[in-house]
Amino acid sequence: MTGPLQGIRVVEFSQIIAGPISGVLLSDLGAEVIKVEPPWGDAWRGGTAPIDATESKGFIAVNRGKRSICVDLGSDVGQSIIRKLVSNADVVTVNNRVDVLDALGIDYDTLRGIKPDLIYTEITAFGREGPYAGNPGYDLVMQGLTGVMASEGIIDGYQAGDFRLNVGVPRYVTAMPMVDYATGYSVVQSVCAALFHRERTGQGQKIETSLFANALTIQGLALTDVENAPSPAFDFVRNELPLLRESGLTHTEIDAIYRERRQRPFAAYIYYRSYQTADFPITLGCLSEPLRKKAADCLGVEDIRFKEGYDSSSKESTEFAIDLAHRVEHIIRGKSSEAWLRIFDEAGVPAGPLLYVEEMIDHEQARATGMIIEQDHAIGGKVQAAGPLSRWSETPTKAVRNSPGRGEHTREILQEAGFSEDEIQQFHDSGSVRTG
Repeated sequence: MTGPLQGIRVVEFSQIIAGPISGVLLSDLGAEVIKVEPPWGDAWRGGTAPIDATESKGFIAVNRGKRSICVDLGSDVGQSIIRKLVSNADVVTVNNRVDVLDALGIDYDTLRGIKPDLIYTEITAFGREGPYAGNPGYDLVMQGLTGVMASEGIIDGYQAGDFRLNVGVPRYVTAMPMVDYATGYSVVQSVCAALFHRERTGQGQKIETSLFANALTIQGLALTDVENAPSPAFDFVRNELPLLRESGLTHTEIDAIYRERRQRPFAAYIYYRSYQTADFPITLGCLSEPLRKKAADCLGVEDIRFKEGYDSSSKESTEFAIDLAHRVEHIIRGKSSEAWLRIFDEAGVPAGPLLYVEEMIDHEQARATGMIIEQDHAIGGKVQAAGPLSRWSETPTKAVRNSPGRGEHTREILQEAGFSEDEIQQFHDSGSVRTG
């Protein structure tokens, strides 16, 4: 095993997505990750795109690089196994409710008593304080609660045969479970920092994070309220929104008003957006004025807002931007996507095609950077997926194995922990563990 975390052992008591994705990333960095599942397996084994009763595409996507042991934590045998595993661990990750952690004996105080310098990372839905503490929650709930769905969710519903469902309210942002993934990334960041602290001081510690905290963090731009730069969107939420809700307006009606209030620079409507060309859509991504000027030159348009001293917040500026946006749409429809991408590329203007994520499996850039890996899975066959996301000159990262079968490594992990073959068989016969 290679990677900067070689020699670090992680015991994962995590299910579904947020906790498990952190295990994947830690494994890529060289850590040994042991996934502790109940005898019936992680609930996400029956997740999206099931393959059979114990495997799904969803589970495979967030569990590669680990070994699996199935243990009944409610049994005396299960508790004795956990004590041995934790005594040799560096890191423990959990994402259960607080009361469940206590009931299963995998709370911080209990495990710290076994391994005093343990690094313990706890994911909850809302954290341990406040009126929502202890409440259950998932990615979708957080998207709805914290504004992701209101800002980005499509409100024209889903097409299902001749019917359209979910019309009039934002739908779940389905490209990825963004809050879950953000939480998993934050766990990895915290674990690495905690390992560094332990290296210097010898101290382990408990780290707490939540889906709620990460949902707010990834929306930092919109969430920031600056006293000397008042936002019409914040003014709307504080002063108008309560009255509009009391008046009985629908969400669609309220949303239309909110979007009028929410500031968006009109320059971005031209230089930072997607466009329909003569054939396929493209994206144009210019956030700095020098890049916007280059794009305007490529398009052959004059943008009066580039003139020194021009008031870009004036009514004239807004009206000009709207008119220019329509003209640019017409101009870009005049050439193919290939032609425009060549023009922008030669001028050093950031632009790209609009593709589906599934196209990335065979995309030349994804392949050239090693981001697409191939592994063999006992049930799923050949699995192609995203690989380690960083490269290291001295301690290279590596995707060491595919996702484990339910309890696939139970016997081997118990043997490593010092249990005899007879003991392991007794554990299996009693139902305290599942050995494959």
